[in-house]
Amino acid sequence: MIEKPTLYLETTIPGYYTARVSQDLIVAAHQAITAEWWENESSKYAIYISQFVLDEAGEGDTAASSRRMEFLVPFLLLETTDEVLALTEIILNTSFLPETAIRDASHIAMAAVHGIDYLLTWNCKHINNATFKDKLRGVCEKHGYHFPIICTPEELMEANNDKRPHR
Repeated sequence: MIEKPTLYLETTIPGYYTARVSQDLIVAAHQAITAEWWENESSKYAIYISQFVLDEAGEGDTAASSRRMEFLVPFLLLETTDEVLALTEIILNTSFLPETAIRDASHIAMAAVHGIDYLLTWNCKHINNATFKDKLRGVCEKHGYHFPIICTPEELMEANNDKRPHR
């Protein structure tokens, strides 16, 4: 039997999937893409979360956090090890991520330490940021960790290549 690729589900994914449709056109588009990915692609992956995801998902509006937490129930929880905490600190000490991005660094460290294939996110400020990814890869690999493919649901849809016009 072929094993499914592993995927770390960062908090923005359940946030977009369970939220009411936004009035902001870009956010609404991300929500629609997330729903399409979830319905058509999610079953192809072994999906994992972490305590960091649960902590973030549990914050904010009570009704919204309840929807997010309910959505997250079926997923396996990765262990927050000393290695994860140490790599988080190393990532933050590299100076290209601000100290306020500790949770973002934690998501990356969690996926890297556990050898996860994909980190799925809509956080393009610190996690899926083209200017940071190569630096983050270098930090993780320098310390002996596998760097996950960091992408959005749109980037991880197999059907994208057939549906989108080529430029």
